[in-house]
Amino acid sequence: MQNTKIVRQNTEIEIQDSTLLVGLPGVGHVGKLVVDHLIEQFEAEKLLEIYSTSFPPQVLVDENSTVRLVSNAFYTFQVNGKDILLLAGDQQSTSSEGHYELCDLYLDIAEEYGVSRIFTLGGFPTGQLDHVDEVLGAVNQEDLTESLKEHGVTFKEKEPNGGIVGASGLLLGLSKFRDINAACLMGYTSGYLVDPKSAQSLLAVLSSILDIEVDISELEERAKEMEKIVANLVEAKQQQQQQQMLPETPTDEDLGYIG
Repeated sequence: MQNTKIVRQNTEIEIQDSTLLVGLPGVGHVGKLVVDHLIEQFEAEKLLEIYSTSFPPQVLVDENSTVRLVSNAFYTFQVNGKDILLLAGDQQSTSSEGHYELCDLYLDIAEEYGVSRIFTLGGFPTGQLDHVDEVLGAVNQEDLTESLKEHGVTFKEKEPNGGIVGASGLLLGLSKFRDINAACLMGYTSGYLVDPKSAQSLLAVLSSILDIEVDISELEERAKEMEKIVANLVEAKQQQQQQQMLPETPTDEDLGYIG
């Protein structure tokens, strides 16, 4: 890949039979919130960074007005004797070709670190501001559904109806060619706002699957703040609907026609 650069941070860590969690930006940033939270909670160590011309032509500016190129990165932490690999970052590809190339690269790296199963994490848009405490699943092998149902994942025929776009979907399809079991876990979200409450629902299910304990207090605080924003939006929408239902005030011209 001539247009992609990998910068390795740590080459000495040995990882075997690991689980990969993918949380890149997407609907409601649900998956990104979960993976970023795990990275912070378990002080995950960065393994490598990925820079690509498939990302938007953009730099990010920090609090010191210093810029950096957008990038994605692999991290790792160990809990209960289990190696967890995480893919997090700033962007997904801006082109279809870039999506396929980057997902192939992600899977190359996953195989390098002995990944035996993959969970891509995202949001399922409902178009409604009301929260639904449910996690929808899709898998690349039918026999994975029963074990995931035991942890609270729901499966609905042909849902998501429009398929799964981006890395969350492509990694499922492409990993099948590499005999890696993979599932996409999606928290229900409006699709309009960053959704920490949906991330909480998804993290609860994921914690059960991985058999790990995660402190979610930070996500809870962010969820409370978002609830206030949603409540204001709902109130504004209701006021708008009420105004639309009010009869128009008659003008003098209108009154002239009253018999």
